[in-house]
Amino acid sequence: MRVETVPDDAAFREFVELPSRLWPHDLAVPLLESTIRAWYRGTSAHPEPVRLVVVRDDDGRVVGRSTVHTDARLDEKFGVTSQLFGATDFASAEVASALFEHFDQTARAAGKQQILGPVSLLPNQSAGVITSGFDERGFVDSAWNPAWVPGVYESAGFVRTQEAQTWSVDVGAVEATAPTSAELAAAGIRLEYGDKSKTDTLIPELLAVLNDAFEQLPYYTRITPAEMTAATDGLSFLLDEKLLLLARDDRSGKGVAFILVLPDISPFVQKVRGRLTPLRQLELLLTRGRYRREAILIIQGTEPDRQGRGILTLLSRQLQVNLAEGGYRRLRTTTVGLDNAGSARQFSRFGGRPLHGSTLYRRPASSASKTSAPTRPDEGIA
Repeated sequence: MRVETVPDDAAFREFVELPSRLWPHDLAVPLLESTIRAWYRGTSAHPEPVRLVVVRDDDGRVVGRSTVHTDARLDEKFGVTSQLFGATDFASAEVASALFEHFDQTARAAGKQQILGPVSLLPNQSAGVITSGFDERGFVDSAWNPAWVPGVYESAGFVRTQEAQTWSVDVGAVEATAPTSAELAAAGIRLEYGDKSKTDTLIPELLAVLNDAFEQLPYYTRITPAEMTAATDGLSFLLDEKLLLLARDDRSGKGVAFILVLPDISPFVQKVRGRLTPLRQLELLLTRGRYRREAILIIQGTEPDRQGRGILTLLSRQLQVNLAEGGYRRLRTTTVGLDNAGSARQFSRFGGRPLHGSTLYRRPASSASKTSAPTRPDEGIA
């Protein structure tokens, strides 16, 4: 096995196509090729370089891939310097071993204390290895891997950290009622929906609430305006306006909580193998009605000083009503930490169930000294 940095467009194509060769097309959902290309060209919003690597076997065939990158914000948050990796796929434990050794060599060269991943590109973005629910398909911005993959990491000395779950809610399994005017008034809020024509002004407002709401979480790094712009590129194209709910303070008009849900286009992304070209986008636009039966809750949050007052519950009730009225049958959610019982309750109260277990993996870099490296597997992370 040999590991090489992706040197040219031909190798880039091999990097992009590997998951489609390894994993069932009806279970794994590929990363968008445009996202990977931005990493490759150095045009992504990530503030530090992202290096794409592939593993080749003796015949020169690509059998593994990953990104290798860093983020000073995460190092500062953890108090531990990390060599990050992401978009990681491998055909066997032998291939994984070659990748892990490369991560370790890179960490040693950079003086990093630990290796952490898979994160694409940060833990609060697309991340993780699934540890359960292997028969359930993934979805956009979620992980999927076969059942043998966690054992490969753990046999190589990696330990679990930031364990979480995705959730699935069958719309209508538990009857939901919209909040009354009196309930909204008692909470001091008014409800507003997304507007495709106003996303340019709405996105910065959501970003402010998002950063404030999640600043307290140990893995969260503040999202920059450039990163938010990249993450929400095409939002107005996909948005079902009734699925972006914003709570505004009655007096100030300031946004204090929100829920962002998008139609689940994962089957289309699977169909086009992640190549959402302009022509494919037009096809999606013309057939978008087919993809308004299932939805993905991307993110939800409440300003810290308004948490614990039931505002998110009111929004969740309205969301369930809107999903039912819109003809949606199922809601999936991005990962919720096992220690975040409040967010999980927003799904379990409507009959939701855990879909995939997920985890990040970490291990000390071999160059880290006993005094500088974390003394517990989760120190600096949990």
